[in-house]
Amino acid sequence: MPFYVSPEQQMKDKADYARKGIARGRSVVVLQYDDGILFVADNPSRALHKISEIYDRIAFAAVGKYNEFENLRLGGVRYADINGYQYDRRDVTARGLANVYAQSLGTIFTETNKPYEVELVVAEVGEDAETDQIYRLTFDGSVADEHGYVAMGGQADAVAQSLKDGYREGSSLGDALRTAVRALEAQDADRHLEATSLEVAVLDRNREHRLFKRLTAARIADLLSAADGTAGSASGSGAAPEGAEGSAEAAPEADED
Repeated sequence: MPFYVSPEQQMKDKADYARKGIARGRSVVVLQYDDGILFVADNPSRALHKISEIYDRIAFAAVGKYNEFENLRLGGVRYADINGYQYDRRDVTARGLANVYAQSLGTIFTETNKPYEVELVVAEVGEDAETDQIYRLTFDGSVADEHGYVAMGGQADAVAQSLKDGYREGSSLGDALRTAVRALEAQDADRHLEATSLEVAVLDRNREHRLFKRLTAARIADLLSAADGTAGSASGSGAAPEGAEGSAEAAPEADED
């Protein structure tokens, strides 16, 4: 005679299983800055991306099992391409894509024995910060409309607390990147993240055509160095005597595709 397991217990077991799988992964943060939306992942791999472009103004970030969120990413790209072709490119939105992902994840969670061990962010950059859209989706298909920043992955609570303490609306790209890196370092107080250990991309509302852009390790290092120099100059400017030359010149920002 088979054992009876209540539906409530089944759902609880599935949720616990998915959370444990996600907790083993490294974190990803997504936050708004003055010119768009920044994506930063603790990911030293150059081949396996946690951050990807979906469509004209839409990008995707994920944590958890790579093969599972890669299947979702590919499905999102197909959805966007088909709807943009059949209707209009403006009809493809982050909200619509988030709804599709929510239905897929919810169905998998309730109707299969094994849920997906993933969390997703779908973001769309608008004409200004007020029209940016950031949606967070969990393994059971729940959707949350986020504002300012979002953290997901292994130590999401610690990362989110660091973002709460350090995030400022309207930050420059360099300052937002420094805030994101400090938040990711909050996972382990003894760990220092180098530029080569980061996967970074932006949705830049000021770019033409493709708004999604990945940043190289050299560009990341330059931005972090410039942000550190600006912070150091600001903290020391009050104590500097009149006429003293104490400010460091920030590194120029080179555009790259």
